[in-house]
Amino acid sequence: MLKKGLIFGAVSLLAVSAVNTSSAAGGRDYISIVGSSTVYPFATTVAEQFGKTTKFKTPKIESTGSGGGMKLFCAGVGVESPDITNASRRIKSSEFKKCQDNGVKDIVEIKIGYDGIVVANSKKAEQLKLSRKDLFLALAKDVPDPKGGEKVVPNPYKTWKDVNPELPATAIEVLGPPPTSGTRDAFVELAMEGGCKKFDFIKAMKKSDKNAYKGICHTVREDGAYIEAGENDNLIVQKLDANPQSLGIFGFSFLDQNGDKIQGSFVDGQAPTFENIADGKYPVSRPLYFYVKKAHVGVIPGIAEFLAEFSSDRAWGEDGYLTEKGLIPAPAEERAKFAADAKGLTPLSM
Repeated sequence: MLKKGLIFGAVSLLAVSAVNTSSAAGGRDYISIVGSSTVYPFATTVAEQFGKTTKFKTPKIESTGSGGGMKLFCAGVGVESPDITNASRRIKSSEFKKCQDNGVKDIVEIKIGYDGIVVANSKKAEQLKLSRKDLFLALAKDVPDPKGGEKVVPNPYKTWKDVNPELPATAIEVLGPPPTSGTRDAFVELAMEGGCKKFDFIKAMKKSDKNAYKGICHTVREDGAYIEAGENDNLIVQKLDANPQSLGIFGFSFLDQNGDKIQGSFVDGQAPTFENIADGKYPVSRPLYFYVKKAHVGVIPGIAEFLAEFSSDRAWGEDGYLTEKGLIPAPAEERAKFAADAKGLTPLSM
């Protein structure tokens, strides 16, 4: 007979599913969720609804950032490890491999919808009209030499006006997420790299020296202009209200929920609105996900039912309750595909 403490040590799904559910669940009778601070408010809303309308306990959710969540999720199978991790970017191939190496074999990927990454400031200040090129020049560690030539130099820009004469002469001070954040990953890829590619000699590096290209386009300056504000996006909102000269980077939902205090900057002529993100017009937008351990389904109570609630039209549909929290619904065919994956527990292959 297997001891309870060894049940989850078994790597194969067969070994896990063969265990008596009631004895296995004795270690934990609630769903454990970690991951993205951007997905956190959506997952929390579904968890509260789930707790109210079913016989199961309300899932416990920690906001650890996408990278931190993946690290916890991929550590192994068992009651000590989370059942689900939220992510504001897709799982990386290196993370998928780490999961596989640690016995987390069958991972179900669910895309929940879309989000825009906003660059916001206090309503007490002027609303900015930025380009991705402006954002790259303001926040990259190394930038093209302002004196000309095809070389990069340590970022010399101190004010927004230095970057672009049409912008105000206020110091560049941007509060944003740390490297463990999916929002940070998406911002450097969508906004900074989008601006970086405007320089032909850097764009050409993508073919000749991909590492050098990525190093220039994705590396954020460390001289105080960019301030890592942790995984608490609400804290960034509070700091913007207290300091109208600074800007903050976070998901659209936090702008949507705090529209009385803060405003989103235009990026490449597009405002960060629900409609512009849904239509694909706003250039800094990305999909949101969560990942599930199939081995935990049927062992930790309520996971299948939680997935059914999250993937229902009443939650993530065009008129679902998550739109009130700022989620941009995925197209109907995408929702149908991922709802089917949630129901069938279809494993991800990479």
